[in-house]
Amino acid sequence: MDRTTAPPPEPLTEPRRARASIALVFGVHGAVSGSFVTRIPWIQDRLDLSAGQLGLALVMPAVGSSLAMPLAGRFVHRYGGRAAVRGLLSVWCLALALPALAPSLPALCAVLLVYGATAGMADVAMNAQGVEIEERLGRSIMSGLHGMWSAGGLLASAFGILAAHLDLDARLQLAVTALVLLALAQPVCRGLPDLRAQEGAEEPPRFALPPRSSLVIGLVGFCAVFAEGASMDWSGVYLRDVTGASATVAAASYTAFSLTMAVSRLAGDTAIRRLGAVRTTRLGGAVATAGGLLVVAADSPALAIPGFALIGIGIAVIVPLAFAAAGRIGTNASQAIAGVATVTYTSGLIAPAVIGALAQATSLTVSFGLVTALAFALLLSAGALRLAERNSTGENATASEVERPAGKDLSAI
Repeated sequence: MDRTTAPPPEPLTEPRRARASIALVFGVHGAVSGSFVTRIPWIQDRLDLSAGQLGLALVMPAVGSSLAMPLAGRFVHRYGGRAAVRGLLSVWCLALALPALAPSLPALCAVLLVYGATAGMADVAMNAQGVEIEERLGRSIMSGLHGMWSAGGLLASAFGILAAHLDLDARLQLAVTALVLLALAQPVCRGLPDLRAQEGAEEPPRFALPPRSSLVIGLVGFCAVFAEGASMDWSGVYLRDVTGASATVAAASYTAFSLTMAVSRLAGDTAIRRLGAVRTTRLGGAVATAGGLLVVAADSPALAIPGFALIGIGIAVIVPLAFAAAGRIGTNASQAIAGVATVTYTSGLIAPAVIGALAQATSLTVSFGLVTALAFALLLSAGALRLAERNSTGENATASEVERPAGKDLSAI
């Protein structure tokens, strides 16, 4: 392909409304996740599940997402970006009520498979819409969108924790929450631009493997999500077992990690605009590596908690940048985003198990040595996210750099 500059995308007619709308979509999606995770102990107690049985059930959402994500491209192509996001987000909200209704372990696995499938398809559709809006605005917004997802999850989890404290039946609580979020999903989608495929554009296949180029980007996301999953699930145990922290102090490590991630994502677009995607990723990798070294060297909570906070700050913007880069590959952004999401979410799935196995064979300190090594790998692999610099710093990449034909094809969302 010759190195001609791709024409800029058409500007949005209501840019502020579009940006606010997609941000709220991310917030609603995060709220569904935050609501569910707080009631997992209730579901476990109701079905009298062992740790192993619960672990098996909690694998199902990831399996469902992985299977369904490649289907999202055809759905978006057929119905348009706004209708696809509204429909898939609505189904995802309704799916929140299902896990608490499951009468047995097999039923729980089945509904969590559906729950994960709707989550994955909605995730791909809204990220594709976010990339499209970002490109039309001409500046980075993906980090802030993922920050809204984190904020939505934190807010919803607070209500979930309150419901658990009041010993509310999760079947009632999740059903009511599902209906409230469904009601919110309808108006927040109205401001999304109605982006549709060009007339006569070929419909993508029902199920297609992601392009190979998205897998390279996915490996960058893999490193970040591995550090995220390990820190979220094991930070409290690390503080308790390695530094001798109390249960209350150990719980504070998760709060520090989650809050720094959310705040960093909300503020991350400013750094991306000034530094570009590659330099921001390298800076984030350096910060996360410093945090990992602090955790590994820590002999007290006073060192470990800031270490986990630095890991959260460092990896916060990596996944948003990975999705932004994937959205500019080839002619079907949904397919590429699905590929990146599949790789990154697989990392989050296996990270807790790998950390646990390595800790059992050696120690938790060695396990977080692996986390630190993967954080350092971000410095070396940051160049794979160069495509995310399109419009993030006000400059357009060339057509060859984004691997797209010169004409803008809205079937790519």
